[in-house]
Amino acid sequence: MMIRYANNSLVLAVLSALPLSALALGGLAGADAPRIITFDAPNASTAPGNGTFPYAINNAGAIGGNFVDTNVVLHGFLRTADGTVIVFDAPGAGTGPGQGTLGFAINAEGVIVGKTFDAGNLQHGMVRERNGTVSTFDAPGAGAGAFQGTFATNVNSEGTIAGSYLDAGNAFHGFVRGENGAIVTFDVAGAGAGTFQGTALCSVDCLAPEGTVLGTMTDANNVTHGFLRSSEGDVTVFDVPGAGTGPGQGTLPAGINAAGEIEGEYLDASNVYHGFVRARDGTFSTFDVQAAGTGPGEGTLPANINAGGAITGDYVDANGVIHGFARANHGAVTPFDVPTAGATGGLGTTPTCNNAGNAITGWYSDANSVFHGFLRTPGR
Repeated sequence: MMIRYANNSLVLAVLSALPLSALALGGLAGADAPRIITFDAPNASTAPGNGTFPYAINNAGAIGGNFVDTNVVLHGFLRTADGTVIVFDAPGAGTGPGQGTLGFAINAEGVIVGKTFDAGNLQHGMVRERNGTVSTFDAPGAGAGAFQGTFATNVNSEGTIAGSYLDAGNAFHGFVRGENGAIVTFDVAGAGAGTFQGTALCSVDCLAPEGTVLGTMTDANNVTHGFLRSSEGDVTVFDVPGAGTGPGQGTLPAGINAAGEIEGEYLDASNVYHGFVRARDGTFSTFDVQAAGTGPGEGTLPANINAGGAITGDYVDANGVIHGFARANHGAVTPFDVPTAGATGGLGTTPTCNNAGNAITGWYSDANSVFHGFLRTPGR
């Protein structure tokens, strides 16, 4: 099960891990070829639309995410570099269908952040410490109704946590939570106050080491703009040249690295997605995977940028099939698919994160629409 918010600033998912197979990518053989390992969480559901969804990988190779069990309850997981899977649940997490614990981002120390749905479907921020202790928190101003509340989407090596919350009117707001637990909330000037408008952070790598955060601002006309907020609170709003200006269109940043490089996608006036990179000086370059479709809802969707500037993400072809790609820092793009991924519309391979060594994790959907995790490691 994957949930995309209407403004596409958050992509939430259910994931997990247990190594199953190692497969040579693209038919290549030998130590020089990238390798793909597929995995499923223990007790992950095999019903269509359910399964295992890894979300983030740190430089040590540990993966964080969530999965859906056979009762359609969500659980967080940590997959260590040796393939061991640790399942965890937050205190107070609901046990009904669609409720439970979701892990999203993981830092260098193995701290995982995410959210929970309680028995009333209220969301709370979640932190799993390196020692396995799990706690929850709420941002000031978060709504108290079903599906409102707080969700943590980023954590850096300093222990700073960032994310978003939905208020009582279902508008988004951003927050930064310091290592001491103090929470600062903020809104970007120009953000709308209607349902699913407002200020929202993107996830996994949208919090830089020094505390800069990245996200989307959706205005009163439902057009989306990128924003960058420094640790001092200074905000820069930006739009990619060529981004559409109609409702649901605009600029959708997806990640920032320590060098200040930002990647993401933009939706043009024809509702086609394209990739972009914004350099630290504010200059833009755009790119498309050659095989990406050019129809509405098709195109190139970057997901993550690592310390060296390499990017991973997915693209949707003209038949609606989803494929992964790895883009080197010099711009060369390598498409890839998990060999057992489905090959019809809406199915395929969805990378979510690449670490400094360019190991890539994410999920794929098979021919039966069941989701599984994967780890792609580069060749020499």
